[in-house]
Amino acid sequence: MWVFSSEAKPPNVILLMADDLGWSDTGFNGNEVVKTPALDEMADHGLVFDRFYAAAPVCSPTRGSCLTGRHPYRYGILTANAGHLLKEEWTLAEMLKSQGYQTGHFGKWHLGTLAKTGRDSNRGGDRNQQHFAPPTDHGFDTFFSTEAKTPTWDPLWAPPKHNGKWWDPVSANKRAPYGTAYWTPKGEVKEPLDGDDSKVIMDQAMKFIENNLDSEQPFFTVIWFHAPHLPVVSGKRWTAPYDTLGGYHKHYYGCISALDHQVGRLRKALKDWELSNDTVLWFCADNGPEGNSFQGPGSAWPLRGRKRSLHDGGVRVPAILEWQGTVSKGKRSNVPAVTSDFLPTIADLLGVDLPNRPYDGTSLKRLIYPDKNQGVDDLMKREIGFQSARQVAWMRGNLKYYSPDQGKTDYLFDLNEDISESVNLAEKRPNKLAQLKSALQAWRESTKLSAIGADY
Repeated sequence: MWVFSSEAKPPNVILLMADDLGWSDTGFNGNEVVKTPALDEMADHGLVFDRFYAAAPVCSPTRGSCLTGRHPYRYGILTANAGHLLKEEWTLAEMLKSQGYQTGHFGKWHLGTLAKTGRDSNRGGDRNQQHFAPPTDHGFDTFFSTEAKTPTWDPLWAPPKHNGKWWDPVSANKRAPYGTAYWTPKGEVKEPLDGDDSKVIMDQAMKFIENNLDSEQPFFTVIWFHAPHLPVVSGKRWTAPYDTLGGYHKHYYGCISALDHQVGRLRKALKDWELSNDTVLWFCADNGPEGNSFQGPGSAWPLRGRKRSLHDGGVRVPAILEWQGTVSKGKRSNVPAVTSDFLPTIADLLGVDLPNRPYDGTSLKRLIYPDKNQGVDDLMKREIGFQSARQVAWMRGNLKYYSPDQGKTDYLFDLNEDISESVNLAEKRPNKLAQLKSALQAWRESTKLSAIGADY
């Protein structure tokens, strides 16, 4: 049943996600070069998470966690372009649809293929029909989505290469199809989709919202941008402020600023539609920045590691929760949170019971209503588990266990004292090390049981 009165309409829910955006790639997290005025304003009007984690250091697994509240190892999405979202998984979209919401997905899907014939994107087509899993199979009424990455400018066209680098386009080069299509429930999108890809996505998302303005039903909108994932390309309007930088850097910052502009456009529309107080708006990224610090312009400083690493630089991401009139504005929280928290938090807000199975996320309702709920201190001590390839990690409050080789080599860090994970405390605190390793092992055994279908 609703937590809200019978006369009150439940809040709309919008989940925004950037792709490969580093923890320090926004103004509100201290970057003085990239221009993100809309996100900075959103941060000023919402709650900024200083310790918000993607469930995985790569794309697809994190996206699965956003919709299921569960670690992706429980249902076979071990890395990017692997497995697909199983129909047995109960998603956030299915939950909200059962509660009367209109549901739509826009942008990068990456939780299964969108085409059964031909060839599309990384895996789509007749070669991988077993992984066909469009958003409409998982609770979404409609979608405008790609299976995987696209260029961040002119998304249907391969950026011309310059000196072997795909992020510095040469306009004189002839364009060729990139190979990743946009899809809707009716099939492949055939009309031209030129210019900024973040705008292409937001155009469709805002049409969906606008079409629901007169409805008695609330809406759930997932907007997963491709920016700033490679291939990184941006238009002159967005690269102009960064012309003194190198090609990759100016396109990288340019496409972040273009994404930011679309966030601002959405927030303005919500205000104009008088929906700002009736909409839960969440922003985060799916993992840390691409490449190493010498190759890529993305920044996770002062964190250690980047995309594909379970050090914090690979999984701690920028995040904001805005719900005007409800969430206190201009606050920052050091409570550890993770993308798996979306489903249990929204279920708790709406008073919806979850199916009986293991969940790796927890409700953050106590942060939203800190004066009405006890237990924020308990959230500070919560535990979060990670595994990716041979890496494993376990966090309990400020302590973090990390191993690059499934526990053969041990690292223990105090993130309060050592945000860069540079001082290994494993030998100095053997009891804490043993406790965290034991908890990690028990959790991993639980994920193994889930993976063989024990939860369904």
